[in-house]
Amino acid sequence: MVVLIPAYEPDTRLIDLVRRLPHHRVVVVDDGSGLAYKQVFEGVRRLGADVVTLGRNHGKGQALKTGFAHVEEKFPGEPVVCADSDGQHRAEDIDAVARRLSETNAAMVLGARRFTGPVPARSRLGNTVTRAAFRLVTGTSVSDTQTGLRGYPPRMLTWLGDVRGERFEYEQRLLLRAARERLPLAEVEIATIYLDENASSHFRPVRDSLRVFGQLATFATSSLLGFAVDFVALFLLAACTGNIVLAAILARLLSATINYGVNRRYVFASTRRRSALRYAALATIVLGANVVLLDVLSAVTGSLLIAKLATELVLFSASYLIQRRLVF
Repeated sequence: MVVLIPAYEPDTRLIDLVRRLPHHRVVVVDDGSGLAYKQVFEGVRRLGADVVTLGRNHGKGQALKTGFAHVEEKFPGEPVVCADSDGQHRAEDIDAVARRLSETNAAMVLGARRFTGPVPARSRLGNTVTRAAFRLVTGTSVSDTQTGLRGYPPRMLTWLGDVRGERFEYEQRLLLRAARERLPLAEVEIATIYLDENASSHFRPVRDSLRVFGQLATFATSSLLGFAVDFVALFLLAACTGNIVLAAILARLLSATINYGVNRRYVFASTRRRSALRYAALATIVLGANVVLLDVLSAVTGSLLIAKLATELVLFSASYLIQRRLVF
């Protein structure tokens, strides 16, 4: 088993951690820390760790991917446990993740903190926001979306290298993609440790938490684009044909074509071969619901504008959930 530790401007806590892992292979990635930190990396090298040095700071995501590639090349077939360099992951917790990894067929084992006791406000806020956002976007509950203590079986290393992202958002994208592909996840409870109010963390609670909302925000933007096309086309076609039902059908076909292309490429980054067929089936159902609701509400309210807005509001959430689970 390999312990992979990305490190940016570490202190002697990195040396202490590596010293407590004599029974594991250790790979440390120096993420462009510079000459001022040379002694720290020399210290872990003397303890037997492989040190991979990046010429400049790329970010945690790129450091991890560099480490995965190194493990694949030098230690093929070995599982990997990733840990942080700032002393917040105990050797016994790393061992616990490694044991769970050997006992399960999960694609990812997460060392989950319970966030009990004195927890810095920014860490509690960050985890609460990203956990809620993750569940909203994926429908999957994860106790600790920000944990840096994660285990991966060897079959996942190539997959890990293919996920986009260089900085903090990379680990969030790993979870998002794993949930989207319905890969099995496992969790192991670990100690919640914060040193000096988590001063060594490079996590930015507002900016980095908002990154998790990216998929949902992109979906909303895509839906708004589709709505705009549908809205304009509906009124133009209704004025030309005088037939609300026919206008609604034609407008929906046009907007659905645009919406599918945007969602497939930018929202869900789907490679599913049958996504077009699934989307067409969903679009047909949504079209039927749209026509019925639009016809009924326009008759009840006497306003095509109000009926259209109400119909789209009702169908937005249902469409997102179905696309996330069944289409892409």
